[in-house]
Amino acid sequence: MSQDPMDFEWSYWIEWGRERILWLLAGHLLVSQVSRLLVEKYKPWCLMVYGMAACWLLLGIKGFAVILLHATISFAVAQFQLSLLTWLCSLILLSTLRVPAVEEAKRKWYDTENEYYLLLFTVSVRCLFCTSFSLEYCWHGPAQKSSHSFLWMLAYVFYYPTFHNGPLMNFDEFSKQMRKQEAFSLKTNLSILIVGIIRIFFWWFLAELMIHLMYIHALYSSAPPLEAASYWALGGLALAQVLFFYVKYLVLYGVPALLLQMDGLKPPALPCCVSLMHSFTKMWRSFDVGLHRFLVRYIYVPMGGSQSSLLGTLFSTALTFAFVSYWHGGQSYLWYWGALNWLGVIVENGVKRILSVSVIQDLI
Repeated sequence: MSQDPMDFEWSYWIEWGRERILWLLAGHLLVSQVSRLLVEKYKPWCLMVYGMAACWLLLGIKGFAVILLHATISFAVAQFQLSLLTWLCSLILLSTLRVPAVEEAKRKWYDTENEYYLLLFTVSVRCLFCTSFSLEYCWHGPAQKSSHSFLWMLAYVFYYPTFHNGPLMNFDEFSKQMRKQEAFSLKTNLSILIVGIIRIFFWWFLAELMIHLMYIHALYSSAPPLEAASYWALGGLALAQVLFFYVKYLVLYGVPALLLQMDGLKPPALPCCVSLMHSFTKMWRSFDVGLHRFLVRYIYVPMGGSQSSLLGTLFSTALTFAFVSYWHGGQSYLWYWGALNWLGVIVENGVKRILSVSVIQDLI
């Protein structure tokens, strides 16, 4: 039975996973468990070296050099300890991914378009990791030099389970947990691994079943069936699409989350089922938890957040969604998507504020 060919993301990562990435993740697991068993103190550096080697193997020396260059530039700019300068550097580095001449040059490094896209996706995610480290350095670096060294930045940036597609883990969480040495239990880790693999296999099977039987994305890409469908049918299609998106990310985030656990780290919570969400705010808090923590810690709160005036809150939220739209690619439809999400969050919070007024509560 043929599958729905229109979901590029699922087909892309499953193909890469089968060919190389799952094997490299298995290698990471082996290095991690051996280092935890024999040289716990040097585990971050063992994993750093492995991550750099895996990057070199998969993206080539030029792809490896691009990511190393991004990390080096970010670290150099962070030495000025100016958050605004760090953000400016991060946005400039991110913008280089959309310069046509640079794109064309990078395409020539690889034999296939899929290899180029792997570099593009990886560098996009690495930009967030570089930004997280650099901002933490601006805030805490001088007082905690040993845990904010360039070596720690490389250990964070080249940590392989989250390397290509996330999930995002802020540097402060990564550093604290990675430096914390815990008693190693092979039996406990083995049980975590077996249960985790069974769960991931179930989610993968469910996603494959949906993409082979439902053809949600193929229907969305064809105008005649949509025009002929009733509003109830369109609503059902929309629900089916977001449910597939949820199951897809249980797999895509579930695999690295399992390896994080095996490394003795606490991964961000996996996406919450979209059927349980009834608000824009909960969706942003509960779907991609790692990205939400990043946005709150490095954009929303520093810009004032909910503690500022009404206009300040509106501006903080708008800036957060503007960055999300730009980081995802900056195409026009992404700006519309970001604006609608911003509007949804603002309306929800506005209604909550109105309902919290004592006079309104008395009327209700």
